Amino acid sequence: MRSLFRRLLRPDPIDDALWRDAIARVPFVEALDAARTTKLHALASRFLHEKTITPIGDLALDDAQRVQLAALCCLPLIEFGPEGLHGWSQLLVYPDAFRVNRTHVDAAGVMHEWDDELIGEAWESGPVILSWADIQADFESPRDGFCVAVHEIAHKLDALDGVLDGTPPLPRAWQRDWADDFQEAYDTFADLVDRNRRTEIDPYAAEAPEEFFAVCTEYHFSAPALLRRSLPTVAAHLERLYGPSPFA
Repeated sequence: MRSLFRRLLRPDPIDDALWRDAIARVPFVEALDAARTTKLHALASRFLHEKTITPIGDLALDDAQRVQLAALCCLPLIEFGPEGLHGWSQLLVYPDAFRVNRTHVDAAGVMHEWDDELIGEAWESGPVILSWADIQADFESPRDGFCVAVHEIAHKLDALDGVLDGTPPLPRAWQRDWADDFQEAYDTFADLVDRNRRTEIDPYAAEAPEEFFAVCTEYHFSAPALLRRSLPTVAAHLERLYGPSPFA
């Protein structure tokens, strides 16, 4: 009984040869130092033990590709720890961008319905959904400011305290500073976008505070120098949360 309990707590690690082969094709992971790679190996092993990875349609994923997905999803958790995996159990992977039906009832009581084409989505109390084609595009251009997997995991971190608002659960003093600094940065950025001013950061970050946090997370992992230049206070908070960028 005791040995079974310990096994549940400590899942078998990903085979070393499989791990090396998988991460050699993931620039975000290959650029990590040895100590952080070791942490990520343990987190990805836990991810594969706890989560179900479900390819959709004709997509087939081999063992190495499943390890790549686990490693990418755990990249934002190297410093945060396995608590960041709580609250969901399934990763759905589409071959390409996918459509989601949306509905909204406006102030007049009129329902509006439309389709969104997405490359990733994270339900607050449900699965993470990713486009495999866009993950591969991130592998091919890892320094362009995009990484859809870490964007969606940022939403999962954000939702851990029960409110999707751009502030993950943090120690109280840091959380106050974070909320003040991010709100100020978001308001300034959203004002620039509203005035059609050019921004180095993707304008999609102005959609909402939670999207601002998730988009900035992408830049932390893929274009940290640009993030520091554009939003130095935000960049400092994200480095404290995630540790140094692989491309720092």
